[in-house]
Amino acid sequence: MLSLLFVVLGLAGALTLACAVSAWWWCLAGLLMALTAVGARDLAQTRHSELRNLPLLGHLRFFAEAVRPHVQRQVVERNHDGRPYDRAVRGMVYARARGAEAEEPFGTEHDVYGGGYEFLVPSMSPVEVPEKPPVIRVGGPDCTQPYDMALLNVSAMSFGALSANAVLALNRAAALGGFAHDTGEGGLSDHHLRGGGDLVWEIGTGYFGCRTAEGGFEEREFADKAALPEVRCVSLKLSQGAHPGVGGVLPGAKVSAEIARVRGVTAGRTVLSPPYHQVFSTPRELVGFIARMRRSAGGKPTGLKLCVGSRRQFLAVCKAMLAEGVTPDFIVVDGSEGGSGAAPPEFSGRLGTPLTEGLITVHNALVGTGLRDRVRVGASGKVATGADLVTRLLQGADYTNAARAMLFALGCRQAQRCHTNTCPAGITTQDPRRVRVLDVADKSVRVHRYQRATVHSATRIMAAMGVRDPGELTPSQLLRRTDPATVRSYAELYEWLEPGVLLAEAPASWERDWAAADPDSF
Repeated sequence: MLSLLFVVLGLAGALTLACAVSAWWWCLAGLLMALTAVGARDLAQTRHSELRNLPLLGHLRFFAEAVRPHVQRQVVERNHDGRPYDRAVRGMVYARARGAEAEEPFGTEHDVYGGGYEFLVPSMSPVEVPEKPPVIRVGGPDCTQPYDMALLNVSAMSFGALSANAVLALNRAAALGGFAHDTGEGGLSDHHLRGGGDLVWEIGTGYFGCRTAEGGFEEREFADKAALPEVRCVSLKLSQGAHPGVGGVLPGAKVSAEIARVRGVTAGRTVLSPPYHQVFSTPRELVGFIARMRRSAGGKPTGLKLCVGSRRQFLAVCKAMLAEGVTPDFIVVDGSEGGSGAAPPEFSGRLGTPLTEGLITVHNALVGTGLRDRVRVGASGKVATGADLVTRLLQGADYTNAARAMLFALGCRQAQRCHTNTCPAGITTQDPRRVRVLDVADKSVRVHRYQRATVHSATRIMAAMGVRDPGELTPSQLLRRTDPATVRSYAELYEWLEPGVLLAEAPASWERDWAAADPDSF
């Protein structure tokens, strides 16, 4: 490779002599001299062995690595190959956000005989699609200000992880469509309040927005902000699907002065939320803190969010609910397939329960302890289409939340640069030059269109299944192909508990976990 460098150096010298004849040769001479300088630097540096062995040419590999994800998504990827979201799903979201019909010509591209293929059961007697989509009343017996939740809402995404324009656009969309916007754990900012949309204020382990100087929970500040009319529900975040067991991460490059003020932290320094809450350490104390939050919030719906881990631990929380006579008004189940702007790679997809199993676990535990009618269950994790929504309702949810699908509606192209502060769509960045490309007026309408079309799609699917109300859906209406010759319903694949059965005589499959569950210890 040294010979290549000598050739370049020789050409540069020859062209320098040629420049005496014509000034136009200076352009090519300048380029060759720049390449010579790069090659010399490659030989001198000690960080990359490949560049020392292949000066100049070694840069081609780095360039190929940089453009490979973009070429993969735009050129190589087939409709159903992509991850986390494939081209077909992204295209459907984009079409609905534009107000166009999402159509599929010439038949499905899914392998309907492949193992794991799932499909919904249509009825021979379909019903009319309702003129207005159903809403879910959230508010248990201790709630004095219940809230009607839409079937699809904006999932938790913090200001800081998202830009100011992205937060404002999502909130204005929520106001246009009458659905809820979860603030994420990053505090309650002016951008959440300016759009007029209904808010679910999420409190995480960092207590951002209601935080003492020592990082604890400041109840007076919480009560003042929870009293705002825009805040319709409050939520306590226990864990997140993308990285359960560790707190959220906001890279220092994204911690602007404004974000630092909203969160009560230092500007420019990476923010690491603690992995656990300071205000409780047992299931009984957790339930007591939920009651305390609800009182401070003036009786507004108060719930919790978690990625399910140990079934025994969740049963311990259920036992604490029974012992204290206190239940959350809602529980949001986040699947391990959920996303985040910055998550440890070993955690994402490897730690925590996927949404299907987590959702069924929570639903069964609440049914088995006789608490299900007091608690609404939300599902969060790769919900993007009407079929996704109906599937989660069949599996035990009352409503759903979506994060990344809402970002697609904002203009996200799945560049996967959320943690670098260089988002090309102006969504997950705090760089003012990049943020300005996101037009709030246009994008809020696009998100509203997407949410409305997706909920309408879900109601059409339910009508085709002969269902007028989501509560009529049953696990027997969702089928999975387990091998090329076998199809089984969710009613057969999973165990579904009868109301109160754990209080009477726990089934053998639940007996050990139920007996081990302790309301005074996780």
